[in-house]
Amino acid sequence: MILATNNIGKLREIKKILEDFDIVSLKEAGIDHEVEEDQDSFYGNASKKAYEIYEISKIPTIADDSGLCVDAFNGWPGVYTARFLGEDSTREERNQAILNRFIDSKVQDRTARVMCYLVYYDGKTEVVGIGELVGKIALKSRGEGGFGFDNIFELENGKTLAELSPEEKNKVSARYLATLDLKEKLKVLKK
Repeated sequence: MILATNNIGKLREIKKILEDFDIVSLKEAGIDHEVEEDQDSFYGNASKKAYEIYEISKIPTIADDSGLCVDAFNGWPGVYTARFLGEDSTREERNQAILNRFIDSKVQDRTARVMCYLVYYDGKTEVVGIGELVGKIALKSRGEGGFGFDNIFELENGKTLAELSPEEKNKVSARYLATLDLKEKLKVLKK
């Protein structure tokens, strides 16, 4: 099975949960192909990647898409989380733009969620795993770990995702939850 990524952390995290499956990265499968994420939903981007990589390889494929959704802003930045300021923007610039939007709008409700969709496709069957982690946007950037918006996404315990160890984060992340969901659904498929 191919995981449509070359992100080693993502590969390690998903392989650990889907330990009953033999999973390789795009690089390990000898595939050098970048799928354009141009769909208007996490599901759309994940399924596009899974289908495209399957068509190239003819090997069952898993692909994901995830992002930050702020309730007060109707789910913004959502599917555009990594690129709402443009492809060349930095993590710090994107995070500051999110914090500034709260300051500028004077919105008090800081509730947010991280959504992750994992799509498995084997040429005939599609299986979708969904994970959602609810928290809030912190008042300021905190923590050194993680990536993306981890420095500004605060959990119920008061810590941002970036203040957790990789092991702690992997036990609560939306990707972890989506992978568990997918694993349960794939068990049914294997029967």
